[in-house]
Amino acid sequence: MELQQMRYVIAVAETNSFTRAAERCLVVQSALSHQIARLERELGARLFERTSRRVRLTPAGTAFLPAARQCLDAAERAAAEVAAAVGEVRGRLAVGLIPTVAAVDLPGVLRDFRQRYPSVRINLRVGASEDLVEQVKQGSVEVAFLGLPTTARPEGVNARELARDRLVAVVAPDHPLAAESAVSLRRLSSEVFVDLPAKTAGRSQSDQAFAAAGLVRDVAFEVTTAYLMSRLVEQGLAVAMLPSAYAPQLSGVAIIEVTDAPARVEYVIWSRSDRTPAANAFLAILGVHADDAEVVSDGR
Repeated sequence: MELQQMRYVIAVAETNSFTRAAERCLVVQSALSHQIARLERELGARLFERTSRRVRLTPAGTAFLPAARQCLDAAERAAAEVAAAVGEVRGRLAVGLIPTVAAVDLPGVLRDFRQRYPSVRINLRVGASEDLVEQVKQGSVEVAFLGLPTTARPEGVNARELARDRLVAVVAPDHPLAAESAVSLRRLSSEVFVDLPAKTAGRSQSDQAFAAAGLVRDVAFEVTTAYLMSRLVEQGLAVAMLPSAYAPQLSGVAIIEVTDAPARVEYVIWSRSDRTPAANAFLAILGVHADDAEVVSDGR
């Protein structure tokens, strides 16, 4: 069994096509098909069902795929560790981030990292804070940037607090509130809102603030990105609440201070163990020592 054969299986599984898999792997289709057939003979089971219209994994192929990915990840990790031992950082780095990260200039950090470590391939993944914590714990993301209510902390990971921020109201330029310098949660509670999905960390900070004030608001629109939130606000469909450090990046909207605004805390988090040289180097660019976490919470 060879690593290249595993790469071919993964490529076919992800593209559902031998032709597209061969193009991705930069080989002729006959060579890819031959290697997969060799592997199937060695395993004693077919990994793919092939018809004139589709290619899909068999039960055996479905069972084989996670182990194949783990083998390739382990091989890449081994190569990266050897390179690090002779002073070279390479391999892959998965970085997770919330859509409204504002405590760091991430493009600037990536520019500095790329200039120093050009052999590292970077995968950026945007998601909700709670999902990113799980991905870091599972190892699919190595470093992530979160935003949490002040009542929550990342658990099961190493973390460093980056900044604290208050939310502001975001309204259409012609909205009656646009001329106000500040507004209260009570006044905002009569508006129609667009917000992140219910039970996400980004949504909870606002929900908790309104509930603590004994107020109920109408969240008529749920979206997954701050960009979509701002576009709905711009069209006058709703108002929103976003971090004050992030809101100035938006265009076509008016920003208003909220007198009793909820707050959020931005963190950078990373795994407690099994860090790659690329992850350690990225944390160093941020000025964070990988073994020196300010916030370590696991419920104890």
